[in-house]
Amino acid sequence: MQPDPYRYDLWIEDALRAVVVRALDQAARTGLPGEHHFYITFRTHADGVRIPAYLKAVHKDEMTIVLQHQFWDLSVDDETLGVTLSFKGRNERLVIPIAAITAFADPSVSFGLQFNLSDAAGAVQGEAAATPAESAAADGLWAVEDVDLDSPPAGQPAEDGEDESAKVVALDAFRKK
Repeated sequence: MQPDPYRYDLWIEDALRAVVVRALDQAARTGLPGEHHFYITFRTHADGVRIPAYLKAVHKDEMTIVLQHQFWDLSVDDETLGVTLSFKGRNERLVIPIAAITAFADPSVSFGLQFNLSDAAGAVQGEAAATPAESAAADGLWAVEDVDLDSPPAGQPAEDGEDESAKVVALDAFRKK
């Protein structure tokens, strides 16, 4: 059987990721006005992710970064996000493929996208899934969820001298269970 050329599931995921790229591009060009800030969760071991080894050791599967007050050199294109963040007083450059992003939120406007990648995620990287319906039925390759952004996630206490706004936080507080 020939694969269905109408892969709506993949088309929608591409469109939603384009929203993320557009928001990041706007922030790179003009900064973040008012209370806007972004939570970006990504798979740390996805192809093309470049983060320091000590961060990969702590964040074995996923990591969430916050772009709010302290970030530098934000750059984005259709494939990749690059940003410099401070971790324990050291500036580190992170390079994150857009395809590695699993969640994006701007709590200031109660906006969030979550990409639920299942084992069929190989289809996004070029392998064919069985059918679009089967992919969607198995949690799909994508999902848009209503995200409760009224309260910030619970954080860990700051280490002595560490700026609270520079912390990496878990996005679990924003996810539906």
